[in-house]
Amino acid sequence: MTPSWRAGTRHVAVLAPAFPPRHYGDCELGKPYLTDRLGRGSRARSSHALERPLVAASLYLVAGKATDSVTHGFLPAAARLGLDVTLLTDRPSVHSRSYDGPVVECDVTDFREIVAAVEDEPAAVFSNSDFLQAPTALAAAYFGLPAKEWRAATRAKNKALMRRHLALVDPVFSADARRVPEDAPYPLVVKPREGVASEDVFLVQNALELSTRVEEISARRDDPLVAEEYLPGRLHTLETLGDGRDLRVLGSFRTTVSPPPFFVEERLEWTEPPPETPQVLAQLDALGVGFGACHTEFVVHEGRARIIEVNYRLIGDHCDFLLADLLGVPLFEQILLVHLGEPLADFQLPRRRHAIAEPVIAERSGTLTSAPGPLHLDDGPVRLSYRPQRAVGDSVDVTRTNRDYLGTVRAIGPGPDEVNAALARFRAAHDWTIA
Repeated sequence: MTPSWRAGTRHVAVLAPAFPPRHYGDCELGKPYLTDRLGRGSRARSSHALERPLVAASLYLVAGKATDSVTHGFLPAAARLGLDVTLLTDRPSVHSRSYDGPVVECDVTDFREIVAAVEDEPAAVFSNSDFLQAPTALAAAYFGLPAKEWRAATRAKNKALMRRHLALVDPVFSADARRVPEDAPYPLVVKPREGVASEDVFLVQNALELSTRVEEISARRDDPLVAEEYLPGRLHTLETLGDGRDLRVLGSFRTTVSPPPFFVEERLEWTEPPPETPQVLAQLDALGVGFGACHTEFVVHEGRARIIEVNYRLIGDHCDFLLADLLGVPLFEQILLVHLGEPLADFQLPRRRHAIAEPVIAERSGTLTSAPGPLHLDDGPVRLSYRPQRAVGDSVDVTRTNRDYLGTVRAIGPGPDEVNAALARFRAAHDWTIA
């Protein structure tokens, strides 16, 4: 039986150790769609049971750039659910290369344009993009559909708003990077206020380094920058999924990053959520985060858990596929079902296994002249998968961010020794050449 505990009306189901339960009563819980529960007459579902519409339901998927999460995750999942999908995007030519369904050009940053682009009665309006959570939530709410609370989505994306909102729960120094007081608690981390993928994120030791980095970053981009207190500790992720009533902890990765001043993620290793996880859940609760998928990064230091950032969507960089494989459940479908108004399925974590996602990172700029294509293979008891993020012939410019990934190796096995050995053999057997 899945461990859990109750406090008041809130409930959290946990696929690992038990953590404080919660209930989210302020989410938009809209119209359910007509479904066939694959022969099951009750609302209870087995771990792999999926729902298919009796009347084809329309899903509007809101996307910016093309990502593997959408192309190889959510779109195939929607097809398996029998949904009619229309893709709304500001980059139609890119998405049309990989998706042969309706692709409609739209200013996806404006919820009014999303609303105007919807031509029928939708069953769901959904996005997995960091940047598009708030406008998508507002558009879904317009149609009375299940949605993330748009204020929570805005707070999660805007790091300055997030720190301001969490000040009473966990105060962290944060300031406009151009208006940092003289007595700021250096070292600081300077970063774009609404950035992603470790882009233009630097550790600075003093005011001179801060000023230099701000000018350097501002030469490349004109969006606001923040300077935050550096938070020491072990870096973890927390992966959660909520249906507006219950929040489920799916698990946690232990993250290894590059040496400072950069913060490139070099490895994510599946682990038990740390004992301090209830502190993270309390902070997410304060932010109003609890519907759909969420990928939270936090550090643990001397018994204290402190959030680095909240990505109000599914974990990326191919760790989403690793998570689905590890849990052994149709994860992308489950997320879509939540946005279709369905409760979380009662799935549980399978037997204890070890898993690692390890990106292949470019070490120099140039042209990628050789690299393996997509691979799936078994090395003894270890299942290995590789999905490229750059194609042979692509130009590569080293940025010291997650954009330097050439591809990601995923490995699942019985324990760390077997998984690490299989990863080493895979890396040794394949070449990635930049000339």
